[in-house]
Amino acid sequence: MQNTTVARKRGRPSTKTTAPHAYHHGSLPDALLAAAEAVLRRDGLRGLTLRAIAREAGVSHTAPQHHFGDTAGVLSELAASGHRRLAHAMAKRAAAAGSGAERQRAIAHGYIDFAVENPDLFRLMSRNELLDTNRPSLVEARRMSAGGLAGVFDDASSERPAEGTSAFGKMDAARAVKMASAWGHVHGLASLLVDQRLNGLAAAAGAFATPRELVDAVIDGF
Repeated sequence: MQNTTVARKRGRPSTKTTAPHAYHHGSLPDALLAAAEAVLRRDGLRGLTLRAIAREAGVSHTAPQHHFGDTAGVLSELAASGHRRLAHAMAKRAAAAGSGAERQRAIAHGYIDFAVENPDLFRLMSRNELLDTNRPSLVEARRMSAGGLAGVFDDASSERPAEGTSAFGKMDAARAVKMASAWGHVHGLASLLVDQRLNGLAAAAGAFATPRELVDAVIDGF
C-alpha cells in the first residue's frame, strides 16, 4: 500500500516566541526609558536594574548599558523626563488660569497633579544619590521645572540665566527665601500626599472625601 502520509512543512505554525513585554523600537533609547518607567511603577526602585529594563523591553541585556552607560545614567534620563513632564503639568494648569494668585495656585495644583499621577517617578527625581546630577539632560530639565515652579510666588522672573549645573539663576537673598518657601510648601504637600501621610488627618476633619481634597484646600488658601 502506498504511504499517503506527507510531511506538511509548508504553512506549519511558527514556534518562535517574543518577549512578553516587547516594545516597538522606533527609538531604542526611548523604548528603554519606557521600559524603565514600567519597571519602576511595577517593582519600585529596588527592582529597577539594567537587566530588568532589558528584559521588560525585550532586548539584549547589554542594550541599556550601551545607550546610558550605567544604572545612574538610566535613572538620570528617567528623572530628566520627569522634570520635563512636571514643567508641562504646571504650564498646563497655568495656561487655563488667570493671572496673579489664581495662576500661582494653578501652578501649585499642577505640581500636585504630576506627583499623584507619577508617585514613583516623583520620588526618584529627588534621590540625588542615585543620579548623575551633572548629566546635561538632567541639568536642563531641572531648570525647566524650577522655572515653572517660580511662578508659584510671582509671575515675572528676575533671575539671571542659570550657569554650570545649577537649576537656578543668580538671585538675591530675599528671592531665594521666597523660592525655598514655595518649593518646600508645595513639594512637602506632594510628598505627604503620595506617601499617604495625610489619610488620617483628612479623615479626622470629616470635611474631605479624600486626602487630595485636603491638599487642594491648603493650596486654595494660599
